[in-house]
Amino acid sequence: MSNFTIGFIGYGNMAQAIAQGLVDAGVVRGHQIVACAAHYDKLEKNAAKLGVRPLHSAVEVAVAADMVIVAIKPYQIDSVIKPLAHELAKPGKFVVSIAAGWDLKKYQDLFATEDSESVDSPDVHIQCTIPNTPMAVGKGVLVTESANTLNDAENQTFEELFGAISLIERVDTAHMNVAMVIAGCAPAFTDMYIEALGDAGVQYGLQRATAYRLAAKMVEGVGALYMATGTHPGAMKDAVCSPGGTTIKGVAQLEKDGFRGSVINAVDAIVG
Repeated sequence: MSNFTIGFIGYGNMAQAIAQGLVDAGVVRGHQIVACAAHYDKLEKNAAKLGVRPLHSAVEVAVAADMVIVAIKPYQIDSVIKPLAHELAKPGKFVVSIAAGWDLKKYQDLFATEDSESVDSPDVHIQCTIPNTPMAVGKGVLVTESANTLNDAENQTFEELFGAISLIERVDTAHMNVAMVIAGCAPAFTDMYIEALGDAGVQYGLQRATAYRLAAKMVEGVGALYMATGTHPGAMKDAVCSPGGTTIKGVAQLEKDGFRGSVINAVDAIVG
């Protein structure tokens, strides 16, 4: 990867999380990343943290990068990305989109020429994804559309880069949205859960920082245990619920309060 350049069109929180993860994992160095953003002065400050090279325009990023990451708001893609089609279609380049709601078909429609009989549409190689912020610490999830137009070498590069900082979970196009909610939105739900456990700890005299560390490490550990064993979450729950014990009392109260139904309702509120 020493001669490989990654370009971010848009350098907001998610783009910075990806860049942080890639650099900290040793996959690339900061100077191998270029980025552009709407406000250049802010971009310079954010880019300096990792040694990322700030550029002034999306065109400059498209020219400089081997892999272009589309990290702008979904509504901006038509005006910002469409004019770059022929540059992005040049040999040796491919696109990774992290924009919610954009799949391969939408990009193909975007890049299709109005007069396809006389002019070939640009052959842009595209992989659509939805990341989450734990990629910043190499613990992310990258929901990845199973349909793509990457060739074998590009797919291998994609796997090597993002596999170092995330679980790459491929899903069909129809289920990208719900997968995005579970992996991309639910960290906020989990943050609320950690905060609530922290509040409960403080209520009974624990220092807040201690309570947060206990809760956060517990969440990390439960996830790691599932990933390592594949044990059904219900069975994992049962394993710590002794008859008449303390844990089952808390579980029963959560059921009475509609804990699981509230989680499902939160997903419904986004997907539905």
